[in-house]
Amino acid sequence: MSTAKSDRTPHLVLGIETSCDETGVALYETGTGLLAHEVFTQIDMHRIYGGVVPELASRDHVRRVVPLAREVLASAGRALPELTGIAYTAGPGLIGALLVGAGVAQALAFALGIPALGVHHMEAHLLAPMLEPDPPDFPFLALLVSGGHTMLVDVAALGSYRVLGESLDDAAGEAFDKTAKLLGLDYPGGPAVEKLALNGDPTRFRFPRPMTDRPGLDFSFSGLKTFTATTARKHADDPGAKADIARAFSDAVVDTFVIKCRRALRQTGRKTLLVAGGVSANRALRAGLGTLAEEMNVQVRYPALQFCTDNGAMVAYAGSLRLAAGASSANAFSVRPRWSLEELLPP
Repeated sequence: MSTAKSDRTPHLVLGIETSCDETGVALYETGTGLLAHEVFTQIDMHRIYGGVVPELASRDHVRRVVPLAREVLASAGRALPELTGIAYTAGPGLIGALLVGAGVAQALAFALGIPALGVHHMEAHLLAPMLEPDPPDFPFLALLVSGGHTMLVDVAALGSYRVLGESLDDAAGEAFDKTAKLLGLDYPGGPAVEKLALNGDPTRFRFPRPMTDRPGLDFSFSGLKTFTATTARKHADDPGAKADIARAFSDAVVDTFVIKCRRALRQTGRKTLLVAGGVSANRALRAGLGTLAEEMNVQVRYPALQFCTDNGAMVAYAGSLRLAAGASSANAFSVRPRWSLEELLPP
């Protein structure tokens, strides 16, 4: 990513998200807000395999992204020549899927003579709550919890990020998916485990709260997954145990996040905790963090539910902020399947 002063300040930005298994397209106008957005999810296609198949994901993005872009523009009553910038997810994510969005964005930008910008997927998630009518102010502490990433980030300003802790193995979303598979539940695992856990006995099993018995803010969920698998095998002949196991797993994950967030809030002194990513829609997590907020007298902020999972709106918004500051990408298909949030710079 390079930055340079733009002769034409972007104000109407098309955002394209193709990092994994959702094709998202949105149109954001500076000063007006989100004009239109559409998301196509590939869940039904991947469900039969129990997880995302990268090649199938990439091919479906190819089929969906241009029709979705046309639909978004038509819904907003705008035309391609009115665009002044295009933002696309450049990473992290599945490389084939990322290349689809990058290719479409760069081709459109070249044809229209406007700048294109590769957006960091986790920065886009982090900024998603800014789409709300009463957005939070910088600085704040952010908990980013998605299918592929779990991290605590101290956010001083746009592009000024310090990762305080992250998952050393499975992300929270991966742990939910793998637990769902162990319990014979449908994909995606997060909603399935959450629903089953509502009927579970919270006192029957107690699972470990990983890495909470030592200092630090890193996460590890692979051991919890193993503990869950062992418990499920021991009680394989008891159909009623599934809900109790799901509840014990869910409680362990939520308690772990609450403990780590408490530590991070104390360490940073921040008064606002922003929670984003697909797992941020989990009701048990929101309840646990709500109790923490009351205990510590802090605010907890979330994106709208429709913007918790991957979407084009967060990409369009993140891109609009950086494009307005003069950032642009070279005319190349530059994507990064691995990309540290701390490598980003302020615009």
